[in-house]
Amino acid sequence: MTMMKAEEFRRQPPAPLPSRPISLPTPREFKLPNGLSIVIVEDSRLPLVSFRLAFRFGDAHDPAELPGLCDMLAGLLTEGTESRSSREIADEVARMGATLTAGASSDYTAVAGSALSRFNDSILELIADVTRRPSFPENEVELVRQNSKESLKQQRAQPSFLATEMVSRVMFGDHPYAVVAPTPESIDATTREALVNFHRRKFVPNNGVFIIVGDIDADKTIKRLEELFGDWGRGEDLVSDFPAPPVRTARAAYLIDRPGSAQSNIVIANHGITRTNPDYFPLLLMHTVLGATASSRLFMNLREDKGYTYGAYSNLDARRTAGTLRSSAEVRTPVTGDSLKEFFYELNRIRDERVSQKEIADAKSYLTGVFPIRLETQEGLIDQLVQIRMLGLPDDYLTTYRDRVQAVTIDQIQRVAQTYLQPDIAAVIVVGDGAQVTNQIKRITETAEIYDTAGKRKAAPGPSQAPTAGGIFGAWALEIETPMGMSIPATLTFTQTDSGAQAVIDSEMGSADLGSVNISGNQFGASMAFDMDGQTMEGEITGTFQGNEVHGSMSLKGFPALTFKGHRE
Repeated sequence: MTMMKAEEFRRQPPAPLPSRPISLPTPREFKLPNGLSIVIVEDSRLPLVSFRLAFRFGDAHDPAELPGLCDMLAGLLTEGTESRSSREIADEVARMGATLTAGASSDYTAVAGSALSRFNDSILELIADVTRRPSFPENEVELVRQNSKESLKQQRAQPSFLATEMVSRVMFGDHPYAVVAPTPESIDATTREALVNFHRRKFVPNNGVFIIVGDIDADKTIKRLEELFGDWGRGEDLVSDFPAPPVRTARAAYLIDRPGSAQSNIVIANHGITRTNPDYFPLLLMHTVLGATASSRLFMNLREDKGYTYGAYSNLDARRTAGTLRSSAEVRTPVTGDSLKEFFYELNRIRDERVSQKEIADAKSYLTGVFPIRLETQEGLIDQLVQIRMLGLPDDYLTTYRDRVQAVTIDQIQRVAQTYLQPDIAAVIVVGDGAQVTNQIKRITETAEIYDTAGKRKAAPGPSQAPTAGGIFGAWALEIETPMGMSIPATLTFTQTDSGAQAVIDSEMGSADLGSVNISGNQFGASMAFDMDGQTMEGEITGTFQGNEVHGSMSLKGFPALTFKGHRE
């Protein structure tokens, strides 16, 4: 009897402990006469300080003709000032054992730093220098141009990037959130003069907030900030007058044809909300039940039950002026249609059926449990404070977060699911082998637009077939570009067999047998098994023929994508 009770005890998980109160230091807030806001949180537990100088503009404020300008500018802030070279900045940061970076998102740009508290004055002066007096040296601008173009090539070789690009384009239309990357043309057109002018207009104190968390004396710090930033002149207040996203009235599919892809990247999207929308917390709970974790409905269905994918998730993308609700997975090509069916089953189910008490309890437990972890470190806390200031969240957001999660009801979850999850007018984006997935997509919608991997509209692909004699058969001399800027010569040889086209690649890195090659118009694709130093590595290759020229990309698992170009031998 005792053993039976012991076994029963082991089957029951222990009850969760009651929530502990979140104890946060009270921020001290100031504003300089020029409009620069200052938020200081004094925390002397460790001799460390974190800094964020954030501005309420980001990629969405790029000039229409120069997408990527804000990203490029942010990357150049630490590459030279009027009094320091790039090397001198790096050496100074290294001497202090500090960090100093800058970056941009769609809604804001931030200069971030951290250092031991003994270096507070030095790191503050350095942040002021790179923010107010960047010099944008021409050699550094040219280096960033070249790196940006190479990075863009790498991105365009990734199906996940192509999916994100198309989702943004379809869902946001003329809103600047539609642009997720620059073009080679806009990169080349970004001059030093354009960077200087953009910096002068946008980097102004009245659009900024300086947040400091750590072992710091607030009064001394305010005095130091007045010395460093007090003479910084005000500029124009930021205006974010963006067009509204397009209204959707019907379900439609958007296929990015990637011949030879072994899997399909699926994203199903509806319009969502802004970050300050009152429905944010009910939607957060709904999204957690639907697909936020590995125990959510989408994951349990498409992976655990059906085995179609390694993971299926939902995403609540709520930004300052617009947002989306997305469900996504990378699935095997033959089950693309079946996966779409299961996605829509789950989207309709959470609309039509109330979630269970266990599901909402588990979701609340998860959200309230992980939230304090995000605030345990200085970096975690300061990042949350940046979000509050940049996205216009209430001052008590951190202290009321768990109460607002706990207040959400089952009825509210069903209401927001029915309001925002609208399968009948969803945008369905698929990146995959068009010859194999087009008919599968037609199971869920007859309305489909086909694009190539450059984002250009094209006709529907026909079935994979061998090209006519004299087409691609024979040897092609390739130059494979590596991330280090080196070129590796290789030979790509196509042969005709009874079953279609076959191909192999020979290079100094090793040989790759492509096996059967899928041909669609002037594009080809195949899976590849690459023999390198006695080890077999799997990957994919796609390419496009233009007369006697060929270009494309290849990817090996665990390595960055490689681009190539070549000509007929």
